[in-house]
Amino acid sequence: MVMAKLLSLLLLFSVFFLHSNAGEEEAFDVRQHLSTVSRYGVVKDVADNSFVASEIPDGCTPIHLNLVARHGTRSPTKKRMKEMDNLAPRLASLVKEAEEQKQPLQNLPAWLREWESPWKGKQNGGQLTVQGEEELYELGIRTRERFPHLFDEDYHPNVYAIKSSQIPRASASAVAFGMGLFSGKGNLGPGRHQAFAVTSESRASDIVLRFHDCCDNYKDYRKSQEPSVTKLKEPVFDEITSALKRRYKLNFSRQDTSSLWFLCKQEASLLNVTDQACALFSPSEVALLEWTDDLEAFILKGYGKALNYRMGVPLLKDVVQSMDQAIEAHEEKHDPGTYEKARLRFAHAETVVPFSCLLGLFLEGSEFQQIQREQPLEHPPKPPQKRNWKCSNMAPFGGNNMLVLYSCPANSSSKYFVQVLHNEQPIPVPGCDGSDLCPLDDFKEKVVAPHLKHDYNAVCNTKGGQQEQKPATSKLSQLFRWLFSNRIVPTHDEF
Repeated sequence: MVMAKLLSLLLLFSVFFLHSNAGEEEAFDVRQHLSTVSRYGVVKDVADNSFVASEIPDGCTPIHLNLVARHGTRSPTKKRMKEMDNLAPRLASLVKEAEEQKQPLQNLPAWLREWESPWKGKQNGGQLTVQGEEELYELGIRTRERFPHLFDEDYHPNVYAIKSSQIPRASASAVAFGMGLFSGKGNLGPGRHQAFAVTSESRASDIVLRFHDCCDNYKDYRKSQEPSVTKLKEPVFDEITSALKRRYKLNFSRQDTSSLWFLCKQEASLLNVTDQACALFSPSEVALLEWTDDLEAFILKGYGKALNYRMGVPLLKDVVQSMDQAIEAHEEKHDPGTYEKARLRFAHAETVVPFSCLLGLFLEGSEFQQIQREQPLEHPPKPPQKRNWKCSNMAPFGGNNMLVLYSCPANSSSKYFVQVLHNEQPIPVPGCDGSDLCPLDDFKEKVVAPHLKHDYNAVCNTKGGQQEQKPATSKLSQLFRWLFSNRIVPTHDEF
């Protein structure tokens, strides 16, 4: 009798365990694990539930908003579309080879036998997609609704400064955001659209939004590190390639696995298709592939090298300068419409990631103190270990940081506060004692000041510790130098 009860309990436990595992598998959404190819709407609400956001003190009102946003969802670049075109005959040859060898192909997905690239015949790539336009348009609407006090005035470029890099998908994102932000407030057409200006600096000299393009030392560093990054990723790709060979009886190479992972990310993000390329991989394999992308971003864009974010100091200075100007206008009681209330910037993952690092976001434990002491950090922990450094959250398409400046009554603990929002959610800032809300003086002292000792030209153009003596050059000559330089190193994201 006792034995029968034990057996019954064991059976019940087994059923419960299997059901729990099935639930976990079912709950796994591959679209939340696509690193920088993740869609904003899928990941923007994936937050740390253990973090409790600060209450804005009574009587405090927002007087200025800084926004640093990545462009919205875009199509693959021409280079990547060509890779997908080449993948189709490669898959066909693998299937043919397996059939000739009489391999058992019952597990082979039907789609893979006759697959063709969805981008076959496309002549242009890298542009903002319809989904990307919608992401930024809706973000603009939500921003106005969240901060009505900031966006209650008629549009003027001196009040609402909108800036983008000189890359079309970034400027198109700025336009989509502006259309949402000012929707119904203009006089154009039935929708009462508002015309507005988007300004850009030349790509050859934009050290605020495309600092990576102008930083010689960074381009040298990136070029030198890319082979070692590839080497670090190889064991994961080799392990997964072996698993795919066993599973589907096709003689996949490491490059095939890389191309199929890229296809998975594009299908899931752009086409919302998760039952083809993505279904080739198990959830644990997806987590490992995501980690390889995040590791690359850590080393080449993030905390892996101080240079990666120190070159973003001009952007940090621009943010703080805009706050100081807003405070001056507020205290001197400038007339409405004569001072800036928002500075809205649209750029790239190579902008948002370093800027997040400058703010000290997404660090583990005591890493903020290590950064302050300029000590190197360990690489992000490999799955199944948890990590804060996840690019699907840090820099998805449309990913953004907002810094909201609040003016508070005289009886408050501080006259001005800064709140930091990431993807519209309050986020802990280590320099602010782990709070999202920080007295402005503390923010300047603990978050900003340690970075301001680094000059952009010294960081980017010093060789062997000595500042290079270069003749003053005009923007025109800088442009020609950029056009004919072969030293610009593109990333897999191509900005």
